[in-house]
Amino acid sequence: MPHICDYEGSHYRTDFWEGQNRAYEDRVERIALQNLLPPQGQRLIEIGAGFGRLADLYQGYQQVILTDYARTQLEEAQKYLGPDSRFVYVVSDIYHMPFVDNLFETLTMVRVMHHLTDVPAALSELHRLLAPNGMAVIEYASKFHLKALLRWLLGRQKWSPFDPLPHEFVELNFNFYPTWMHQQFEKAGFQLRNVRSVSHYRINLLKRLLPTSLLVTLDSWAQPTGNWWQLTPSIFVQAQAHKTPVQTTPNFFRCPICHSAHLVRTKPESELTSEEVLICQDCQRHWSYKDGIYDFKTPLNKISPKI
Repeated sequence: MPHICDYEGSHYRTDFWEGQNRAYEDRVERIALQNLLPPQGQRLIEIGAGFGRLADLYQGYQQVILTDYARTQLEEAQKYLGPDSRFVYVVSDIYHMPFVDNLFETLTMVRVMHHLTDVPAALSELHRLLAPNGMAVIEYASKFHLKALLRWLLGRQKWSPFDPLPHEFVELNFNFYPTWMHQQFEKAGFQLRNVRSVSHYRINLLKRLLPTSLLVTLDSWAQPTGNWWQLTPSIFVQAQAHKTPVQTTPNFFRCPICHSAHLVRTKPESELTSEEVLICQDCQRHWSYKDGIYDFKTPLNKISPKI
């Protein structure tokens, strides 16, 4: 199984975003997402939602599923977003998502791809989740940008930005070559509809010298050039799931281990706990539902393998 980057227990919201001089990055990513995201629909899923930074952009959707591998991130999202019956919180592994096939019209994933060791497997799973012609808006970190090219040409960087293979610059942090990434989308069954290059001016000196609003405006004007060339550290793609139309199922969750959609939710025998259990009727694994969060990261019970 691929190694997974786990933000459990981290203070991602305050250590990385709030008060960390990242207003520019936040605003240009929102512009890209707003331009690529279908404005409304029935059901949207965000992979790696963290503390819910982008959730306010999903106002046009009747149901929004926010997933993350770290339960503590979703607990933070609950506090950040407040009560809203549209939101469903699910702890899940991107390689083994606990949802039935073809469930979502729209999927978003921002600042997650650069943590993935197995991009083809992840994209295949995301493609499975989307309904025929469903739309995904996915961001990835690019290795082929002007700053990296300049460092390489000046001999200040050993790895080549022209190497098509992913570059792991820190453990579980990867940059990708755009052509290679777009090939992976196509192999997984996606058709690229639109590409936007983002964060053209992600340079600390510029962020200190120029107003954020000016940098954001300049970036918004430049983003559409991503359809012709990608020379920025962040790339957003709009990718449509190409698949044969199928009959939909009324089920929602499926067991991430045995893939059975026969899960039964039971209430606790004791009134002293708020935890409920989803029991897979095929493999008998138990999954937690506690304090408004479904947890499919680790089953509550151990199942002995059949001999």
